[in-house]
Amino acid sequence: MPPRRRSASGYRGVRQRPNGGFYAEIRSGDLQLSLGTYDTAHEAARAFDAAAWRLGRPRLQMNFPDVHTLQQALDLAPPPRLNSAQDRAEHTALQRRLLVAQEDERVMAEWRRRHPEDVAYEQEYWERRREEDMRRRREERLDKRRRKALACGQADLVNAGGRSFFTEEDERWFDIWLSTSDDTNDDDDGADDWSD
Repeated sequence: MPPRRRSASGYRGVRQRPNGGFYAEIRSGDLQLSLGTYDTAHEAARAFDAAAWRLGRPRLQMNFPDVHTLQQALDLAPPPRLNSAQDRAEHTALQRRLLVAQEDERVMAEWRRRHPEDVAYEQEYWERRREEDMRRRREERLDKRRRKALACGQADLVNAGGRSFFTEEDERWFDIWLSTSDDTNDDDDGADDWSD
C-alpha cells in the first residue's frame, strides 16, 4: 500500500484543529489510535513518530527520517498532556456557556417568528438611530471645518500684520489643528482612534 500523502499541516498523521491546536492520530486498516492534541504541528509529528516506532511502522512512513531508534523517537516526543481538575472545570464552564448561547439563539429565533411586528419596529428604530448618528457626525464635521477656517483666517490676519479678535490665551487658536478629513467611516461608533 502506498504511503499516505501528508496533510495540510506538513506532517503525516497530523491535522490542525479549528481552535489552532494540532491533532495527531495513526490509522491503519481497522486501527485508529488517537495521540491527542498538541500546541504545535512539530510536537504532534514527534508524538506520531514515537507511536509509529512502537507499532513497528517502516521509517518511510515517519515524519522525521533522522530518528534511527525507538528510544530516540521517545526522547524527542513531547510528554503526554495531563488534564487537571482546573482544565476539566474550564471545559465544563465553556460547555455551559455554549449551551446557554445556543438556547438564547433558539429562543430569539422563536421570538422573531412569533412577533414579526416587533422585529420590524426594532429594525426601523436602529435605522433611525443610524441616520441620526450620521447627521450628528456630519454636523460635527461641518462645525470643525468652520472653527478651523476661522482660526486659520485669524492666523493669516496676524501673519499679515493685522490684529486678531482672539486673545493670546484664547483656546480657539487650537482649532487650527483640528482634523477635518472626510475619510471617517459613517458606520463608526465615534470612539477615539487611540483607545484600545
